[in-house]
Amino acid sequence: MICPSCGFEIIQGVDECENCGADLRTSDIPAPGTAFEAKLVGVRLAEVHPQLPMTIASGATAADAIRQMQETSVGCLIVADNGHVKGILSERDLVLKTHGAPLDGTLVSALMTADPVVLREDDSVAVAIHKMAVGGFRHIPLVTDGQATGIVSARDLFRYILDALG
Repeated sequence: MICPSCGFEIIQGVDECENCGADLRTSDIPAPGTAFEAKLVGVRLAEVHPQLPMTIASGATAADAIRQMQETSVGCLIVADNGHVKGILSERDLVLKTHGAPLDGTLVSALMTADPVVLREDDSVAVAIHKMAVGGFRHIPLVTDGQATGIVSARDLFRYILDALG
């Protein structure tokens, strides 16, 4: 792949050109073909009104995570240590990874998806949909300077799309 800013040959999939430092995260987004596609590309995640993220420490137990998810009615928790995102723990992680394990003795760090895909509030709805579809997940943390500032779910995006169509 060639950097669109400086012409330097780069590895496909990198987020930043190692030669000029250009932001390449959205360079592979195709040009919209319809007004609706343009809206998805032009609307930033901040406009979808992302939810505030619920966090849990990596040293907490699965039982702590389940209790917190039940009390707050959320489908995932951002795993953060000292304010910095370390992972994400979803209902799916808990169901698939705790089979036969004691909930009080299993740490969140053993169950979480480490180093999750993250986006920024100024990334577009189209980027979020693409990342979710390719990665096969339903939640993406929004991060600024390593700290979670929000979380966007597939449900949030579908609701936005339905409102945009109506």
